[in-house]
Amino acid sequence: MAMLISACTKDEFITDGDAKLVFSLDTISFDTVFTQRGSATLSLKLYNRHNRFIKVSRIWLEGAPQSAFRMNVDGIAGSDISDVEIPPDDSIYVFFEVTVDPDQPISISPFVIEDQANFMTNGNAQSVVLEAWGQNANYLPGRFFGGRQSLFTCDLNEWVWDDPKPYVIFGAMVIDSCTLVMPPGTQVYIHGGIGRTEDRSPYSDGILYFFRHGKLQIQGSFDDPVVIQGDRLESSFGEVPGQWGRIQLGPMSTGHNINHAVIKNGILGLLVDSLADLTIRNSQISNASGTNLAGYNASILAENCLFHTSGGTNVSLILGGDYDFSYCTLANYGSPTEALRASNFTCLDGTALCERPVAAPLNMSFRNSIIYGSSRDEIALVDGVGEQDPRFFRYEFKHCVVRVDELVSEEGGHPDFFDFCDPCINGDFQSLLFADPDMNDYHLDSLSIAQEIAQPVATLRRDLEGNERDPTAPDAGCFEYQD
Repeated sequence: MAMLISACTKDEFITDGDAKLVFSLDTISFDTVFTQRGSATLSLKLYNRHNRFIKVSRIWLEGAPQSAFRMNVDGIAGSDISDVEIPPDDSIYVFFEVTVDPDQPISISPFVIEDQANFMTNGNAQSVVLEAWGQNANYLPGRFFGGRQSLFTCDLNEWVWDDPKPYVIFGAMVIDSCTLVMPPGTQVYIHGGIGRTEDRSPYSDGILYFFRHGKLQIQGSFDDPVVIQGDRLESSFGEVPGQWGRIQLGPMSTGHNINHAVIKNGILGLLVDSLADLTIRNSQISNASGTNLAGYNASILAENCLFHTSGGTNVSLILGGDYDFSYCTLANYGSPTEALRASNFTCLDGTALCERPVAAPLNMSFRNSIIYGSSRDEIALVDGVGEQDPRFFRYEFKHCVVRVDELVSEEGGHPDFFDFCDPCINGDFQSLLFADPDMNDYHLDSLSIAQEIAQPVATLRRDLEGNERDPTAPDAGCFEYQD
């Protein structure tokens, strides 16, 4: 009997730093659809797979005391609990509860409420992820479609996103044989991450893609723009680039229209693919980790638009196409790449040797616009055909403010840029242009060189913010200066 009592004593706790707990789950996910204020409880089992007692010195919620989650460890409630003992080859329960009010503002009850339960045993740290779905929103196609692809069709009819609740997109969402309409005030949040194709190749998740018979119609207004961004709603993520993949207008898809939209924080903001066409007005695309707007042998009409703050080229026009920009501002500060890059070719093999080049005619026009930034050269023009066929590289800039250096260098071996940019102003480090580019304020400075240099356009009498333009001597760029 003495030997039996001695064998059962808890004095023999395992103290090995390699001794770990085993969890029944690595993520506690509350998958209840919260259509009204409510709570849910889920459990986690902690296993001691060792032949001696183990002591968990501390169990705590990372986000306490502000955490939306509550915890109960083997009958003891609290957010930070110490010295929990588990007998050999035994287990205990840890219960987690969350209360969600989905009708609170998204700043308080975001789409995904996350925390972490931490466990410290003999100096060994382990954790379990806690997640709940807080906001009452339209989750498309569903909250567990991250990394997956889904197809939506509506028999060539319209699919109108007119629900006042936000729309949250997961995975790669493909639209075909359907016109997607976003009325004024539509809020779209795209969940990013890493997805994988059928052959397990990785890609950046969070994509809104339109096949040939799919159409995008964004119908925002000045007072109620359509906003498309990532689904991380903390203030610290407000201007973090690369949170989601891209919007892509697929090859040969036509009839896309965007008006009064704000698209931000993607990897590639908007891609208009080969032989697709887009009309975009009164819109802003910003803060992409790559390119804000890309055209690939496409047709784009852009008016009163602002493209700013990107990790790559602000606007990239590749493999030719037809492009017409009026009263647009391309502002590129803090990036070594250009604000505008245009070429009439690409390399299908994707190598520096370019063993498989392909070319297509480029027809590009900028008028009453600003292409500017912090580098000496904010415009790159790459002609892969040269003088073999002048029809393959046609461009003009009228009444624009630009910043170029190499394009006017005598060593460049190309025509004088200002033969094709006339009349234009070439700014420098001393030029006053924007109110405060360091704060992404691209309204014009009171002494801006862009004032009164534009040529009136009868169909464009108001700027991006709805202000009337001067009828005889308007300003270049998307904003008319206001006293």
